[in-house]
Amino acid sequence: MNIFWRELRNSRKSMIWWVVGLLFMVVSGMSKYDTMKSTGQTVNEIFGAMPKSLQAIFGLSSLDLTTITGYFGMLFSYLVLMAAIHAALLGSTMIAKEERDKTSEFLMVKPVSRTRIVASKLAASLILLFLFNLVTYGLSVGMVNYYEPSADLSGIGRLMIGMLILQLIFLSVGMAVAAVCHRPKMTVSIATGLLIITYILSVAIELNDKLDALRYLTPFKYFEAKKLMGNTGFEGVYIGLSAVIILGTLILTFMAYQKRDLKI
Repeated sequence: MNIFWRELRNSRKSMIWWVVGLLFMVVSGMSKYDTMKSTGQTVNEIFGAMPKSLQAIFGLSSLDLTTITGYFGMLFSYLVLMAAIHAALLGSTMIAKEERDKTSEFLMVKPVSRTRIVASKLAASLILLFLFNLVTYGLSVGMVNYYEPSADLSGIGRLMIGMLILQLIFLSVGMAVAAVCHRPKMTVSIATGLLIITYILSVAIELNDKLDALRYLTPFKYFEAKKLMGNTGFEGVYIGLSAVIILGTLILTFMAYQKRDLKI
């Protein structure tokens, strides 16, 4: 069977569970909007009185929770973390699972190059990534339109584009880690560890203005809801950094996999 279709078939069950998780996250999260809206500015005052650390963790910075866009911006901080985790896990396991599951011989007996193997796995991963993003977009637009039929949905579109770029970053990083690491069982831990470190760094930057210069080191600061739904929009420097990270780690993946000694 073609490697591309094999990977899609083997990933369908896990993808279904991720979609179920997305459905629960979006529906349960947006269901609380009416409560927030009915309280008026009181809810903003309550959250504004919270310690800055909690505001940073819950993604409340500069957001008006009584508006549908502000409220969704808060929810987006959780959706983007979920999307990043999915991408990192997908990238790291897509490469490493053959050795981990002792199925390397399945690939090695086929008359295909290692470049084609990686390209096929990358293509399947991109399809799954786009599917995750499209489902998130569809659920988000549906729920926002349900509570505010007249809401401007262009902001959600920008958020989804930013989330997709973030997904591509962690997918490519996960694949690079899997290609370089000689211990397949450690790849998921390393990939998720890098994700957690960059996320914690983004929270620390939000808490301490003196750390602002470090924002270039964490992709979670590249596409923030308060900027994408506001007047700032996408910033060229972050688009450029994202492109460098994605292309650099993908090149590393192809090069490292060529030289890798696979355990059959």
